[in-house]
Amino acid sequence: MKVLIFGQTGQVAQELARCAPDNIVPYFLSRHDADLLDPEACAKVIAGAQVDAVINAAAWTAVDRAETEEAVATIVNGHAPGAMAQACASANLPFIHISTDYVFDGTGDAPFTPDYPPQPVSAYGRSKLAGEDAIRQSSARHFILRTSWVVSAHGANFIKTMLRLGAQRDALNVVSDQIGGPTPAASIATALYSIAYQMVDGQSGGTYHFSGLPDTSWADFARTIMAEADLDCQIRDIPTEDYPTPATRPLNSRLDCSTLRRDFGIERPDWRRELKHIIKDLGANT
Repeated sequence: MKVLIFGQTGQVAQELARCAPDNIVPYFLSRHDADLLDPEACAKVIAGAQVDAVINAAAWTAVDRAETEEAVATIVNGHAPGAMAQACASANLPFIHISTDYVFDGTGDAPFTPDYPPQPVSAYGRSKLAGEDAIRQSSARHFILRTSWVVSAHGANFIKTMLRLGAQRDALNVVSDQIGGPTPAASIATALYSIAYQMVDGQSGGTYHFSGLPDTSWADFARTIMAEADLDCQIRDIPTEDYPTPATRPLNSRLDCSTLRRDFGIERPDWRRELKHIIKDLGANT
C-alpha cells in the first residue's frame, strides 16, 4: 500500500518515517514539495499521485503566534486540509488528518467525546476547527484524529524543555491545573498507519480521539520526567493564571478515546513507557 504524507520534519512525520510497516510505502512531502500556504498546490499534488491513501501530518503548531497571525494559521490549518480533502474526494482516496484538543473550550473535568460541541478559545483552536469543518464539508471519505500534548525525541516539546531546564536549575514552576494525556508521536504514527490500512480496506471514518494514558497535569508529568532522567530538580505547582501566555490553554484536555478502540482496535498508549524510550533516544543523540 502506498501512502502520501504531507509533512516531513514534524514530530509525527518523523515517527511515520521511522515506523512504516513492511506492507506500507510512505511518500513524504516537504514544504518545498507542497506548501500548505498554497492549498491549490497541495490539491494538485494529490491529483497527480498514484497512491492508496493520504495522511496530513503537517500543520501550523505555533499556538501563541497564531494569536497575531490567525489568517495565516487558518490557511495552513483550515484551507489547506480542505483542499486536500476535496482532491482526495475526486481521486476516491481516504484522507486522514490530525487535529487537536484545542477545538474544545477546556471546561469541566470529564473527558471530551468526539461528538461534544467544539468551542475553541484560541486562534490556533479556531484554525484547526476550520480544517475539520472543511474536511467534513468535502465529500471525501475522511478520518479526523484529535490528539493532545504530543511528545517525542524530535522538535520542540515539553519533555525536551523539561530535560533542558531540569539540567540547569534546582527548581521549576510548572502549571498544575491543566490536565490531559501526553501522547507519544510514535504511538500516533503507528495508529495512523493502522487507520490508513483499515480505511483502504473499506472501513468508514469519522472523528476520533487518541491520547496517552494516564491523564495527568503538566506538573506531575514534569516530575515523572525528572525522575526518569534522574535529575534533581524540584517541581513547584502553580496555577495557569501565574503563567500567562498569549493563547488561552484548555484546563481540561482529557479525551474520551473509547470509540477508536471500539471501531479500529487501537488502544490508548501508556506514555510512561514511551517516555523511557524518548529519554534514551535523546541521550544517545547528545
